[in-house]
Amino acid sequence: MLAIIGGTGIYQLDGLEVIEEHQIETPYGAPSAPVIRGKLAGQSICFLARHGQGHQLLPSEVNYRANIWALKSVGVTRILAVSAVGSLREEIAPGQLTVPSQYFDFVKGNRERSFFGEGLAAHVSTAEPTCGDLTARLSQAAESLDQQLHTGKTYGCVDGPRLGTRAESHFLRGAAGCDLVGMTNVPEVFLAREAQLCYCTLCIATDYDCWLDDPAQHVSVEQVISRYGASLERAKALVHQLIAQGDLSNEDCGCRHSLDCAVLTPEEHLSNNKRELLELLKR
Repeated sequence: MLAIIGGTGIYQLDGLEVIEEHQIETPYGAPSAPVIRGKLAGQSICFLARHGQGHQLLPSEVNYRANIWALKSVGVTRILAVSAVGSLREEIAPGQLTVPSQYFDFVKGNRERSFFGEGLAAHVSTAEPTCGDLTARLSQAAESLDQQLHTGKTYGCVDGPRLGTRAESHFLRGAAGCDLVGMTNVPEVFLAREAQLCYCTLCIATDYDCWLDDPAQHVSVEQVISRYGASLERAKALVHQLIAQGDLSNEDCGCRHSLDCAVLTPEEHLSNNKRELLELLKR
């Protein structure tokens, strides 16, 4: 089952026939919002508002572990996240859509980054952190809508909530080789891999961050919001087209087997709680 994680501006999924609203308590506390399960274009879909149903949560306040655990617990196997980003490349113009393939962790705050630890040792590979199959399906959906969709790009994740300095912007696009900058996809993408979930982000470029010389092009909240509406509609149309293409399941995908050789702690040394967690992650 596919889940949509809605970022800025997406607090519900248009056209979703709601079947059930799950109020889930997880071992890590409450998720950002209830998990909504329903039908869209004949497909079973879940939806979760990353920042809360009224956008109450800063990026650093999102309970990423609870969000991923909650989605996994209701049978989700694939996640498409939708996020607003700044563009670090002139060819990715504000308003355009991108599905990154790589992530650069520039988060310095204390976000909980892993399900593992405290008696359960594991190390998953994140060399290729996103799902190639889901990316290909998104590209197919974009082509059918005659939409431009950038792929093969790198997303640099920062703490926020402040908008970055020019020095940081130039570092990310230069030394770090990033094409996009955002505040929310780390550790979300890596937790999804630990949970053996296929994961991709549909990024909406709202601005050029602040690396351009022209101060009028430097990112501001006013600029982000004013440019976001039309782009958001294109992103929603792409999500609907992806779902309308049919069955999104792919149990043979490598993302669904990321724990096969990753766990180091023998089962007999696991506590009951850690054994239950591992059973959930391996589903």
